[in-house]
Amino acid sequence: MIAFSVKEWSAWAPGLVDQDAWRAWAAAPWIPTGDDTPALAEVPAMQRRRIERLGRMAIQTACWCQRAEENGMPLIFASRHGDVSRSMELLEALATGQPVSPTTFGLSVHNAIAALYSILRRERGNYIALAGGMATVEAACVEAAALLADGADEVMLVVYDAPLPIIYTDFADEPDAGFAWCWRIGPADAALLTLRLAWSGDDPEPGPAATLPHGLEVLRFLLAGDRTLQWRCDDLDWHWRRDG
Repeated sequence: MIAFSVKEWSAWAPGLVDQDAWRAWAAAPWIPTGDDTPALAEVPAMQRRRIERLGRMAIQTACWCQRAEENGMPLIFASRHGDVSRSMELLEALATGQPVSPTTFGLSVHNAIAALYSILRRERGNYIALAGGMATVEAACVEAAALLADGADEVMLVVYDAPLPIIYTDFADEPDAGFAWCWRIGPADAALLTLRLAWSGDDPEPGPAATLPHGLEVLRFLLAGDRTLQWRCDDLDWHWRRDG
């Protein structure tokens, strides 16, 4: 089991751009849809133009959670699929014999968004770009707990994803949505909102069909004030619990 406290949070999705809207959503959740893009006013226009929609969502929530004067905090950028639309663009170019854009390739790799954020912030500390399949959020939280155990005062976790390209529709195993959220995580503190996460591999049974992307389901659990959340995937049974 791991335990940690969430000191601050932020989130963005189409139609959900402030904390009050997210709290209302958590009480009656729905899958965000639409092509809205965050303004990302914290980033100069010349640099902002290089950042596609998924990156803007992730970086916007990170900017809201990390104050301008702060640096050196370990960063975890976690996305199940990353910027798969850019990857499809490259594959389609290869399939049709078209030249491949080096810029598109550079921005399609899984750590590109984390790298852009570190450049914008002039961060020279530790950052990790992580993907863990259906349990990406849980894998990221385990990584954050390890960094805290290694001596970090806080860790900033950014979780983000976008709808898959249509060609992958037959492979989708959960609902699609474009969203991003960020938590500032510290060691478990009884005075703060504290989450505990445990896991086991004792013949897990299939869970109910997902009604939200799992990344959004974990955020809903945090905001709705539920005491527990059970999540089953692959060969593990994940148990979330809220203290207090």
